[in-house]
Amino acid sequence: MPELSIITVNLNNVKGLQRTMDSIFQQTFTEYEYIIMDGGSTDGSKELIEKNAGKLSYWAREKDKGIYNAMNNGIGHVKGEYILFINSGDELIDKNSLSNAVSDLTGEDIIYGNVVFVKPDNSTYNSGFPAKLTFDFFVNYTLAHPATFIKTSLIKAMGGYDESLQICADWKFFMEAVFKRNVSYKMVNKIIAKFYLDGTSSHESNASLICAEREAVLQKEFPALLEMYNELKDLRKLKNNWLVRSSIKTGLIKNH
Repeated sequence: MPELSIITVNLNNVKGLQRTMDSIFQQTFTEYEYIIMDGGSTDGSKELIEKNAGKLSYWAREKDKGIYNAMNNGIGHVKGEYILFINSGDELIDKNSLSNAVSDLTGEDIIYGNVVFVKPDNSTYNSGFPAKLTFDFFVNYTLAHPATFIKTSLIKAMGGYDESLQICADWKFFMEAVFKRNVSYKMVNKIIAKFYLDGTSSHESNASLICAEREAVLQKEFPALLEMYNELKDLRKLKNNWLVRSSIKTGLIKNH
């Protein structure tokens, strides 16, 4: 059975951290190491971590240069074959999440399952990630960290996450892993975690930054795909606008 390392990054989110820790500590599968990297929280997170220090393999409270810097710092303390990132606020779907998932960790570089997305109003929808990862998928989407098991050897070989990016370093990592390194991957049709859409990457105000970072990555690493990216993005906008107009015409959406 492969060794599993779980990393949680937190900054001033004590309620979310409590939820994340509770979901991990209740797991029926317990053969994991758990690492928490706190960025110097002042909201009670430090006290919560200290209270549960006996259940942790490693934890640190230190100023970092952002979420990806904190994640990279956590990677430096990993001993397991696979890493699962569950940042504060997100949680495993139930107490059997890990026991159901570990049997699928069969040596591929990236193994990913589905998540339940939770909106700020607490409404939910399921992800349904594809079995084949195509460039078209990555135009608008990426894999969900709390349902993605990454081989430690792969992420270390790639130098961790690009800390020059604020939001899209995980997107860049998966793009390079799949399309440059041609890594092995597998989709597992199981819901593994809940992903709360209240983080930085989910805010509409950050949409322009996400586009800018993705285009910068493509320009540098995949210049041949940049034009295709923009064309696919424009086509998707046209399709969405057409669906909205059609829904208004048919009365499915009221035009106020």
